[in-house]
Amino acid sequence: MGGIVSLCDVNFSYKDSELKALDGINLEIDSGEVIVIMGPGGSGKSTLCSTLNGLIPHLIKGDLKGEITVDGINTKEQKAKEFASIIGLVFQDFDAQLFSTNVELEAAFGPENLGLPREEIKRRVDESLRFVRLNGFEERQPATLSGGQKQRLAIASVLSLNPKILCLDEPTTDLDPVGKREIFAITKELHNLEIQTIIVVEHETEEILNSDRIVLMDKGRIKSIGPAHDILKKVSLLKSLGIMPLQVTELFYDLGFPELPLTLKEALGIIRENHWSISSAEYHGLLIEDEKKIEDLGKIIIDIQNLSHAYEGKQHVLKEVNLSIREGEFVAVVGQNGSGKTTLVKHLNGLLMPTSGDVYINKKNTKEEDIYSLSRDVGYVFQNPDHQIFAQSVADEVAFGLKLKGVSEHKAKRMVEDALYAVGLMDLEDEDPFVLTKGQRQRIAVASVLATKPRVIILDEPTTGLDYKELRGMMRLIKKLNQAGHTIIIVTHTMWVVAEYAKRVVVMGEGRVILDGPTREVFSKEEELRALFLKTPAIVSLGNMLGYTTLSIEEFKSCIEKKRDQ
Repeated sequence: MGGIVSLCDVNFSYKDSELKALDGINLEIDSGEVIVIMGPGGSGKSTLCSTLNGLIPHLIKGDLKGEITVDGINTKEQKAKEFASIIGLVFQDFDAQLFSTNVELEAAFGPENLGLPREEIKRRVDESLRFVRLNGFEERQPATLSGGQKQRLAIASVLSLNPKILCLDEPTTDLDPVGKREIFAITKELHNLEIQTIIVVEHETEEILNSDRIVLMDKGRIKSIGPAHDILKKVSLLKSLGIMPLQVTELFYDLGFPELPLTLKEALGIIRENHWSISSAEYHGLLIEDEKKIEDLGKIIIDIQNLSHAYEGKQHVLKEVNLSIREGEFVAVVGQNGSGKTTLVKHLNGLLMPTSGDVYINKKNTKEEDIYSLSRDVGYVFQNPDHQIFAQSVADEVAFGLKLKGVSEHKAKRMVEDALYAVGLMDLEDEDPFVLTKGQRQRIAVASVLATKPRVIILDEPTTGLDYKELRGMMRLIKKLNQAGHTIIIVTHTMWVVAEYAKRVVVMGEGRVILDGPTREVFSKEEELRALFLKTPAIVSLGNMLGYTTLSIEEFKSCIEKKRDQ
């Protein structure tokens, strides 16, 4: 075993479980490598990470067999705390890692426990906070940060330890698109911080081309391992495992092209070599469809007038926002971390009240209505479903809002059944929500809102923590709800989801609405979006390069097919 990380015939089952979370894992990682581990939910990715710093078996109990060595140390023979300066682990649930009273203290906690000199602690804290774009936030309480800022703080708190190995368990789940790219461009800078080896668990494929190798896992086993440029061309394997392929690679795979590109530059080269182009007639048809969907919208149901908001003792997070939303719209609110997205949508059901300005929901001023009254019109699904789930059964959870509204037991039962049917959980009504998957709990949260039949449904980061299969399922559900007449507002960083599903995009920047319009129109403005720390999906960029803004692989194929034989 010559690697800095070695796993030999590793098997692990959690306590009281007969299922193998890890099943015959053999993996060797060399010093200096960047390794990406991918797979669907439940494939064993996070479990594998927990074996590398001794959390398994010392803190997380179960049956562990096989040999694991990290930097020459057998993980069974050393306590987890002994690995702090060797391997830094950023958990998938990054919120659980944060406990200090301000950002600077959080980043300093690890170095202080290593007994480092004060000057060295200060240098490390400054360097790690600057690296994750949190310099200037030193005095902020972690609880006041946005989800993405908290995630970057969790990374900084590990970077300040200067570990030899950095293990990031889904580090980009709540980062803006530029933040995602920054995390996957960390190799050079982290080597400057003397971090030799990087292990990343990730669902998204667009930013991982710079990795050395990719490990594909499913049901506790390694299904495939190899150089990134080889693995990412295995489109059918990736899709069979519930992993999203690169958009340009999937496009050319669908078109039956023998040599698959991995980058926009390669894709554009193939298009030009084959003299392909976008059919203006087909593209015009897409524009007509866009216009018809706008014409079919109903009256204004949300009207925001000069809205500003400041948290107690803080600067304004929202600044004179004016916005109106019509019945039947599907709106995505996007922007870099801390731009005011969640603060804005929390005003739409009374969770927050304006510091100045007004918000009208179905012509009712939120200042004059209580939250229960507003919830009849607007339902809110939180980013983390566990923040709103508390009942002991799925049915009781979904019925809770109905009981508050005084709905009879007989009628509530029927409404619960309808809501569970809508989210595809009809057979789980007696289950404990907390034994279900993240994707299922997300659906329960949607069902609990849906049962009360609100006209508007707000979903804050509805795809966070979901694998590709779960994500697709969630977005199909949201699209179905929109088609059934619900006005949908989503806050998300997943730009391909915005392109493919939303019909209108509101772009926030420093508490203001910077761009607002039909999705195709907004996504045609790549330079403006990039300046706002946003990045268009690859298929959109490819279309823009050809002079037409295509929003999905299907749209691109429908427009280019007629020109393929030129």
